[in-house]
Formats: sequence, C-alpha cells, structure tokens
Amino acid sequence: MKMLVLADMDDFVWPGGQGRADVLLSLGDIANTVILQAAESWHCPSVLAVKGNHDEDAPFPKPIFDLHLRIMEIGSLRFGGLNGCWQYKPRGPFLYYQEEIETFMAAFPAVDIFISHNSPRRIHDREDEVHTGFSALNAYIERSAPRLLLHGHQHEERETIVGQTRIIGCYGWKIIEV
Repeated sequence: MKMLVLADMDDFVWPGGQGRADVLLSLGDIANTVILQAAESWHCPSVLAVKGNHDEDAPFPKPIFDLHLRIMEIGSLRFGGLNGCWQYKPRGPFLYYQEEIETFMAAFPAVDIFISHNSPRRIHDREDEVHTGFSALNAYIERSAPRLLLHGHQHEERETIVGQTRIIGCYGWKIIEV
C-alpha cells in the first residue's frame, strides 16, 4: 500500500507533486485545503486525518475521515489515530494532559498503522516544554505492537524501531509504502 503522509505544513496551497497513492494520512497542523489538494493531486481514494495543536476546532470537511480514537480498515490494514499534543499552555484545542491520553488509549484496540500528531514519550522528543511525547503511546506500542506508528509535531524526520513497531516522525510530506 502506498501512503502519502503529511505533517506540520505551514502552506495554504499544496506545495508537493502529484502521482498515485492508496491513502493520504494527515498527522495534524495542516490546512484542510492543503489536505484536499494533496488528495486530489495524488488521486487518493481514502483520506484519514488527526488534528494537531495548531488546527482549528471544527470538523474535517468530507471526504476527510477523522481518525481520532477511531479505526478504519483499508484493504487488509487497520488504521487508528490520536489528536493533539500534551497541554503545554492553559488553553487551546487538542491539548491533553498525559493522564487524559492514558484514559483514551487504555482500551484502544490493536491496529496495523497508528497515526498521531504527537510522538511517544522519549522517542523523538525535543528538549523544550512544547514537544514532549505521550507516555500512553509507549504503553500502546508495548501492548499492541502496531507495525507502524507515524507522528508529526516534532518538526523532524526521524525513524526508530521499538520491538516490532517502526516509529516514523514526519515533517512536510513523504511517501511511505507498506
């Protein structure tokens, strides 16, 4: 399966190329217009997304499927997702305390590919008060062992293997095949 992955783009017009992908995965902090333009440029029949800490608190327009705490099957793969980042300031949409994410993820079922705006704790974290990962994602990886966990928020391209899970930090856009 060919996946077009977007994360943390400041553009208001799709800056990337065109081609064909089976699914577009948006990891947050991207304008809805850019998601829709990218999906059209890459002829993506499925568009799955989670919200980031800079996204507006409004539903995604169709055909974008909001994957936050939901599951979607495409072909033989199960996708799941999680919005937001940790609560580094008093107010704002999609900001969560670590304990809230622990509650959200406690019974979340196993999936093949998990998308999140934020990273797992101590995996791709940055040394500041904003880019701290969620410890509940570490527990989820240990318990459910998704094949792939994709995240944005850290503004870095990084890859780490934890057990059987390949964790990829994305920034901008990229193609990933599984």
